[in-house]
This record gives sequence, structure tokens and C-alpha cells, in this order.
Amino acid sequence: MSGRWSSSFTPTSYKIRRAFLFLIILSVVFLLLVSHPTTRTRGYKLLGISIAPAYYQLRRKVERLPQHNLDLPFPEGQNGRYVKFSVQANFLGWNNCLNERLMNAHLAYVSNRAYVFADYWWAPEHYPFPPAPESGARTPMSALLAGPLVGGSWHPTQSHPSGPNPPRAISEAWWGTVCPSSSRRLINVEDVKPNIPGGVDHASGQLIFDTWNKILLEATENCIEVIHTSLQVDPFPQIFDLRIWGGQRVLELWEAFSTSPVSTLLRPSEIVASAVEGNLRRGVFHGKTGRGRPAVSNDPFKRMLAIHLRRGDYIEHCRFLASSGSGHYGWSQLPMLPDVANHRLPGPKDPHREEKAFVMCLPNVDETLLRAQQVKQDWGRKNLDILYLLTNESGEFLDNLVAALRHNGWPTVVTTHDLWLNNEQLDVGMAVDMEIAKRAAVFLGNGWSSFTSNVVHQRLVDGKDPMSIRML
Repeated sequence: MSGRWSSSFTPTSYKIRRAFLFLIILSVVFLLLVSHPTTRTRGYKLLGISIAPAYYQLRRKVERLPQHNLDLPFPEGQNGRYVKFSVQANFLGWNNCLNERLMNAHLAYVSNRAYVFADYWWAPEHYPFPPAPESGARTPMSALLAGPLVGGSWHPTQSHPSGPNPPRAISEAWWGTVCPSSSRRLINVEDVKPNIPGGVDHASGQLIFDTWNKILLEATENCIEVIHTSLQVDPFPQIFDLRIWGGQRVLELWEAFSTSPVSTLLRPSEIVASAVEGNLRRGVFHGKTGRGRPAVSNDPFKRMLAIHLRRGDYIEHCRFLASSGSGHYGWSQLPMLPDVANHRLPGPKDPHREEKAFVMCLPNVDETLLRAQQVKQDWGRKNLDILYLLTNESGEFLDNLVAALRHNGWPTVVTTHDLWLNNEQLDVGMAVDMEIAKRAAVFLGNGWSSFTSNVVHQRLVDGKDPMSIRML
């Protein structure tokens, strides 16, 4: 070539081919990681960048749900009955969204309409693969849990007021097919909520539920969408909003909600279950955090005290809660719980209420040690020698607390940060922690937290003794 490049192989074409080959290799590696997430632990990073899961297979599975079929007989198919709650909260912590979605699904079930489930949209500050994309980060609901809420079947022998076969939940994507915009009746919460006797601040929980159930039952339209127009009119446009969950009005709904198949058939997703079982096999809950450790035969959950130690944003949030006199949240107020029955949370007339409440909401190391020991002694039935800390805390505080717990007689102390998780499991880490808290012999929660409230719900529905549910 006399020292010259041929016309078919120029420096530019060489660079292009090399770049193209690199992209192909990168794409293959990425697809392998997505297709085989179990090959990764503690969240895989590629070139130092965390790879958020794409959930291709899971989304395809949702698309293929058997109820996504226009030819099915009533109350499903093209003539079925559906309700979409477009007022549902997003961009908050998962558990603030979960309690509302569960109650909406229960309302849909009672009114014989198929609930429309949609992805969970993350609050950017909570997203485990920062930075969250500008368009928003989301996770499929079926990655977080399983059951009728995300399209699972109803119990075949479950009685239902409107017949033996209540319609199954459908995805938001299928809603667009079975209920095109021209077929929808829009119901604005701003036209309903203020007119319920007692208004948005004082209407009883049962009256709110009955009002909406009547509306949905009597509506002749197949497709109902519940909407709102402006947050300036109502900053909490949800049907079961923060004002209800933050007070005792929601307790009126417990008996029916806790026995609803929405509750009794609620299960961890395959991803969540695999995370718990994988760490169980590794021996993590026995304090063995290395790979390939042999499984221990005895069940560590029977000997476990799980503590929900919320830090981070709660450092400021607890000051507000204590100073404002806020009570506990959601199902943490149930009178069957021992700390509720014994009035552990001081009343409004207690001159030291704010100080006492702050300690319960944000205990320091010594206060956490003392409370853990009290709960262990109160339980008394089985030997609790494994302590699991569900926490968003890291750094010096957590190091000091773990060391102090071990020094104080807890031979095995494990935290959220000790779990081995692949990227899909890391994405649903809060649900993994919830499943561990549900299985533990005793749970010590934060009564102001929606996370704790949902753990209380799942433990009681699972048949756990109310005496095994305590508050910091």
C-alpha cells in the first residue's frame, strides 16, 4: 500500500469500527446482566455506574396476564367493570403509597370493579440508583409484591357480595385498551369529598368508604376514573388521604380490610422472596455475611427481634412530629397492640410529652439499647438472640449502635447493609426489609412511620400475636 491507507480502511473507519465493537460488547454485557440478575450481588456497577434494573421479563409477564383479554365474559373483558384511581399518591416513600393502594384495591373489590394498578414512581431522594432520571424513576408494582393487588387471582372459594368471580386487577397499560378515553366517566374527588358529612377533616373512615362504594356500585358506566383538578383546592386529593391515615378514623376500616382477600392474599414478589431466601441460605441472619457459607438448619426468624430504626430525614421529621403533638400513624394505632393499650405514647396533657415522643421517634444509642432489652424481657417466651436493624442509617451512629448492642448481650446483630442483593433486589430493598420484619419473632417499630404501619398490617394478617408488635 506504499505507506498509504487503502480507501476501504481509513483511520476514521477504524475508529468507527472500534467504537461500534465496543458498543456491541457493552450491550451484550448489559443484556446478560439484566437477563441473569442473580449473578450480581450488592448492586452491580458497570464502569462505576449503578445499573438500574429494566424489568423486561417482568413487564412482559404483566402484559400477558390472562385478564388482559377483551373476549373474557363479564365482569371482565370489553364489557367489564373497572376503576382507576388517578388521584393515588406517587413521588413519596413506598409505604405512603402502599397503604393507600391497598385500601383502594379493597374498595374496588367490594364494589365489584377491577382495580387498575400502575408503577410506583420514586421520590428522587429515595431512589437507590442515583441520580434519578429527569423523567422520573419507577418500579413495577409486581416487583414489590404479589397478590390480587397486581393482577393475581382471587381465592376460588372466597365469597363475594356481587358473585363468585370478582374481576381481577389490570395494568395501567391494559386500561388504555379496554377503557379508551371516550368510554370513561370521570369522577372528581373535589365534587365528592367536601360533601361527605364531616368534611375532609372529620368524616368517619367508614362513611368515606361507604360513600365511594355506593358511587362505584351504582355507576352504570363500565369505566370509572377518579381524578382531581388542582392541589390548591385540596393538597391531599386521595380518597384515603394523609388526614385519615394520620388519625384514628382509619381504624374503623380495619376489620373488613384485614379480612379482605386484598390483605389475606398479599404476598412478597418473587424478587423479594428470592432476596430473603438467598440471604437465609448464605447464613446472613446468623451473622455470616460472606459468600458461600453453609445454610444453618434452624430458623433464625424464630429467634429474631427486628427493629425499624428510621433515621435520615426523620432527624428533622421527628422534631416536627413531637412538637406538633402528632399521634401514631395508621395501623400502629390499633387498640389490640400492647403499647397502645398501655398508653405508651404520652397524652396531650403530659407536660413532658414532646420530650418523651421525640425519644420514641428518634432514640439515641443508649435509648435503643434500653428499649430493645425491655422488649426482649417482656417477650420472654423464646430466646431472642438475633437482632436485625432495618435502617436507612449508615456511618458512625450505626457502627456505635451495633457495637453497643453486641456488648450489651446480643451475640448476632445484622443490619440492612449486611444483605446480599442484586440490582433488582436492591431496587425493592424496602420490601425486602418489610418481609424480614413480617417474619421476625418480635417487631419493634416506629409508630409514626408508614413502613411500620404496613408491617403491623402484614404481621396481624399473617396471624402473629399482637404482643409481638411493639413500638420504640
